[in-house]
Amino acid sequence: MRLNGSHRVGAPRDLVWAALLDPEILAACLPGCERLDRDGADAYSATVSVGVGSIRGRYSGRVEITDRREPEAYRMRVEGRGLPGFVRGTVAVTLAVDGDATVVGYDADGQVGGVVAGVGQRMIGGVARMLADQFFGCVAQRIGREGGR
Repeated sequence: MRLNGSHRVGAPRDLVWAALLDPEILAACLPGCERLDRDGADAYSATVSVGVGSIRGRYSGRVEITDRREPEAYRMRVEGRGLPGFVRGTVAVTLAVDGDATVVGYDADGQVGGVVAGVGQRMIGGVARMLADQFFGCVAQRIGREGGR
């Protein structure tokens, strides 16, 4: 499954970069996040509860940040398992200056397996896009509050 998009955040790139790598902001903004613990310099273990259609479940997994090019880009590797199945993938994240704002782009390539895969790629893609919109909206709101904007 491929998913890509971009979100404009009304804050300078260095502030957006810091927010996207701040465990407290990530835990607060990641939909369904129950736990996010640092597990190394650029790695986290997490528990997330999410659902697609009528299939809901709790996933435990790991997130690792690689290929950092501060403040322009990084890659994230994600993998998680739960009763409804598994998810694993990579996300390339880019941050581009747009005047006083930052455009955050993402290009994700993932695999979903188990019962959750049975609901169909179209539904999974729609839910993934909705979760991305919620996440970036929350990050933008947090930056606005914490950055005094």
